[in-house]
Amino acid sequence: MTEPDKQPFTAHLEELRSRLIKSFIAVAVGFLISYGFKEQIFKILTAPLMRVLRPGDHLIYTNLPEAFFTLMKAAFISGIMLASPILLYQFWMFVAPGLYDREKRLVFPILLLSTLFFAGGALFGYFVVFPLGFEFFLSFASDTIRPMPSMKEYLGFSSKMLLAFGLVFEMPLVITFMARLGIVSMEFLKRFRKYAILVFFIVAAILTPPDVVSQILMALPMMLLYEISIIGARLFGRQKNDVETEKEAET
Repeated sequence: MTEPDKQPFTAHLEELRSRLIKSFIAVAVGFLISYGFKEQIFKILTAPLMRVLRPGDHLIYTNLPEAFFTLMKAAFISGIMLASPILLYQFWMFVAPGLYDREKRLVFPILLLSTLFFAGGALFGYFVVFPLGFEFFLSFASDTIRPMPSMKEYLGFSSKMLLAFGLVFEMPLVITFMARLGIVSMEFLKRFRKYAILVFFIVAAILTPPDVVSQILMALPMMLLYEISIIGARLFGRQKNDVETEKEAET
């Protein structure tokens, strides 16, 4: 980037303000659209639970405004998802002028892959872990004990779980990026594999219900993602030749 391309700090603040306003407008429009389908959105979100509930059981709300605010939150989350392409575009337009051409070519694939990995993790949690986990929790019900999950608690629990699974599935991208920076190497990842497996099962025990099946269903994808991370580190990690080239360029 040449000297004439540089902008004063106030110009960057003004551009940031403009990008934030456009992002807020996009989220607001997404929220308004989602609010018109708030019942359907919440129904989709609760589908894994409703499939394992006993006939006649249903969600409840324990105070008068709880149902309204829960549906509002569901519409807001959906609105952010609808506005995510515009949010990513605004982010890109703000940072792109400060990047070199080589860095610009890397940002778009990273954003695309991170979105795909996050969506894959959330879908895995929704379609695989949720049914098994809810079935385990509801197994404690009896003739004298009946589950009465509330709308507010379910939305909080399910959204946090989906977020957790989405972030976990970002592991290959994060580790590959660290390998590219030279923080970790393929050899280090291979040596750390046995400890990583132990960490995965500990994380799975924390994030999933306390039954072996759910923990295995969580830990196995993490192990597979770790192996993918090793491949990514091998293909895109910083090599010795790259370090020597950088040192020669500095001298």
